[in-house]
Amino acid sequence: MNFIGLLVGLSTFLIIGLFHPLVIKAEYYIGIRSWILFALAGVFFGVASIMVSHLIWSTILGVVAFSSFWSILEVIHQRERVRKGWFPEGPGHKK
Repeated sequence: MNFIGLLVGLSTFLIIGLFHPLVIKAEYYIGIRSWILFALAGVFFGVASIMVSHLIWSTILGVVAFSSFWSILEVIHQRERVRKGWFPEGPGHKK
């Protein structure tokens, strides 16, 4: 039996689940500028994914990298959700 697919699938599920509140908190406390942190994290984890020789860890790091890149778009969408009043405006917003 091969459980690698299930392990990677579960890891992907948990990583995506972690990034959802992370985007909300980043936009709340830092604001739209948090996209820079997600971009840097994406590059870091992307490079780490290339450098790691173990297939499972390389795959998981790649998922983290692209989840970070996707979060750049989600921060922009989160700003719009805040403007619509769906989420509270935090100290990361300039008045």
